[in-house]
Amino acid sequence: MRRRNTGLGGPVTTLLLAVALTGILSGCGSFSRSLKSDDSWRAGLGSGTVSDVASPVPPAAEPVVTEPAGETVTTERPAEPAAEGDEVSTLLSLADAGELTLGEPPPPTIAPGSALAQAAQDTTDAADEEYDPWESFNEKMFTFNRNVDRFVLKPVARGYMFIMPEPFQVMIANGFDNINFVPRFVNSLLQGKWGGAGRELARFLINSTAGIGGLFDPAKDYWGIQKSREDFGQTLGVWGSGPGPYLVLPFMEPLTVRDGIGKAVDSLMDPLSYLLPFIWDRLAMKIGDIINERALNYDLFQGFEESVIDMYSAVRHGYLQRRQNLIRE
Repeated sequence: MRRRNTGLGGPVTTLLLAVALTGILSGCGSFSRSLKSDDSWRAGLGSGTVSDVASPVPPAAEPVVTEPAGETVTTERPAEPAAEGDEVSTLLSLADAGELTLGEPPPPTIAPGSALAQAAQDTTDAADEEYDPWESFNEKMFTFNRNVDRFVLKPVARGYMFIMPEPFQVMIANGFDNINFVPRFVNSLLQGKWGGAGRELARFLINSTAGIGGLFDPAKDYWGIQKSREDFGQTLGVWGSGPGPYLVLPFMEPLTVRDGIGKAVDSLMDPLSYLLPFIWDRLAMKIGDIINERALNYDLFQGFEESVIDMYSAVRHGYLQRRQNLIRE
């Protein structure tokens, strides 16, 4: 028996096919528009698949991994190096929270023998050598000596300059220097300064002969041989003896206890103490030497007295610094 065609199958089938085709085409168009709107797919094509671009991993942490025991572990990526400003801010934050103590940096290490170490040692030695426990007594003696120089020695030196011309003053000073070469020679040997000892011996031989008994100084004027400045006070310093307190005595130049002992020892090596056995003769020679020396340096303290306020401290500092430099030469 033939079935009768109602005419409904053809249109229904056609309609279903049209709907299905329309849905497929619309889905493809939406996927294409989503790719065009995200430029990151271009980079994804060079390093992986389209799925890597479509589902990027969050930068803060890796995906959560569930362990068999039921614990959840989050694995973070290593943090990138912080900028200098961020690092400082972090340190300050830790310090405010009490988790970090910001202390002062340790003092720099000074290498032994360096210039800085030498400067520090010089400062320490200078402070030690200006030890002045007898300052009250010293200031009184300093004022006394200054008045003696101002009212007695300076006027006498002025009259001496009128009688004795300066060339003769220089000759007399050369004669005293030549006689007193023995302490300088001996102390140069005691300090191990062989060059200084050789200079003193050469000066004595040259000046005693060509210099007519030491009245002239051809050793310096023609051969350039300079006089050394060694004394037993310096020898004690070279041997390691401390200077002791600063001391001012009447009618004497400033000194320390060590230099006072040195002067006593040097006087025992003075040839005049044996050539002139009487104390009054040696005293007259010493006074003549002092007056002659003051005449040669008549204007020495003029500008110094006018420019310095604290004369006592200035003289003490200058004397001690000079002695310290002589010992280190």
